[in-house]
Amino acid sequence: MFLVLFITALCLFILVRLLVVFQVPIQFFMMGQDKGFKFNEITLLWKLAKEAEIEEPMQLYVSVPTLNMAISKIILNSKENGTESLEATQNFIAKLYEYRTKIDLEHENKKGLDSTKYLEKGQRLRIILKGKGVFASEILSVGHEIIIRLPLQKNVRTVDSGDWVTKDVSVYLWRKGDAGYVFDTRVTNAGMFQGQNVIYLAHTNQLERAQKRKSVRAACEIYANLYFIDASEEPDYNVIEVDSGYKCLLEDISEDGAMIRIGGKGRQNVKIKIQFDIDERIIVMYGIIRAVEYNQIDNQSRLHFECLHIEKEMRNKILEFIYRDLSEDKKDELTALEEIEQENLDDSEIHDGEYGQEKDNEVVPESGNVPGQETSQPEIQTGA
Repeated sequence: MFLVLFITALCLFILVRLLVVFQVPIQFFMMGQDKGFKFNEITLLWKLAKEAEIEEPMQLYVSVPTLNMAISKIILNSKENGTESLEATQNFIAKLYEYRTKIDLEHENKKGLDSTKYLEKGQRLRIILKGKGVFASEILSVGHEIIIRLPLQKNVRTVDSGDWVTKDVSVYLWRKGDAGYVFDTRVTNAGMFQGQNVIYLAHTNQLERAQKRKSVRAACEIYANLYFIDASEEPDYNVIEVDSGYKCLLEDISEDGAMIRIGGKGRQNVKIKIQFDIDERIIVMYGIIRAVEYNQIDNQSRLHFECLHIEKEMRNKILEFIYRDLSEDKKDELTALEEIEQENLDDSEIHDGEYGQEKDNEVVPESGNVPGQETSQPEIQTGA
């Protein structure tokens, strides 16, 4: 009887030890299955996490920067071992890009915030000061203006209070239970509030979802050829045109559309295909012109193009271009988005010690009032 109990206890001990030792990989594989990845894909992601020495492998499922690293690594490895064009490789890369976009857009359809007056004390912020980068801050009070802690970069003061005054800034935030937002405003003043260095932001009613499109879009200048498709015929998607079509310029691009500038007056609801190069790789997109903006003075049109068909490898090439070829301003935007999203996932507290303490509890302006300037986030035209 004693021997049976001993063996049972030993087995339970071994089982518990195994569960402890393999807890992280078990959770990693279970989460991967919940996210829709196959066993061999999860195995590859786990291998990438180990090779990159990621302390928290689960970040591959929730962190955009970590996922970007994985995608780049897979693309690089596939090029080195000659498997880039294999259907299985392209399917996996497409799935990773699809999942990455899903993370960006997951709160897209929820009812949103329509004024900064409804923001609350304690709301964490990311502030972009053009030419200086991304700063962290927090709302201390919302009244006639928004009072926020003096923004810091990695807990270090790199811009003094007075140097913020009259500057236009972009503010990013993640509203718990809602979504990410961005708004443009002006720093109206600086001073002390509740013993802390602060700056004052003007209110605005012009807020936008931090990412409200169905796909991530990037500005570009890519020259392309445009070809009209006979509406009565089924296009051959395997044809690469050798003759020149109508010359046009792509002003922005995504995996599912583009903004096309072309000479003359464009027509709506016309089926077309566009052919162009990215990194010496031919890209062909088939689709329809959903809307036209005609400039009579310049005799030019901007065509909102919706892509209805593109080969998977070409789509992946476009996504690789979008996430790689970003301006410094756009990189700051993505950094701000990624940081507020990560804060939302961590749901951790910001301690007063991160920002330092001052002596006075009264509001002591450092300069005269500067009228706030409410500006809206510039709209990037969609291709659909």
